[in-house]
Amino acid sequence: MSPPSLLSLAVDATLFNLHNVSDLSFLPEHILIDLFLRTLKAGKLTERIVKIFIATGKEEIISMIQALNIQLVFTPVLPTRCSDKF
Repeated sequence: MSPPSLLSLAVDATLFNLHNVSDLSFLPEHILIDLFLRTLKAGKLTERIVKIFIATGKEEIISMIQALNIQLVFTPVLPTRCSDKF
């Protein structure tokens, strides 16, 4: 059995610390795809993490999110009264 590659160890470390990451846009697309699939497999894909992946702007990642029918939940904002007028 061969030891894991440095790239594999780096992706695993990123997955473990994904809750601290705010930007992934600097990563090459093939690493992003691997990280996305590992995140999905590990069950760590939250709304915040999905937004970080979408913010990369990488077409392949966005296509994968759409293909898996992952949708962000938008909380409606109820209108409030801005003045005392009725």
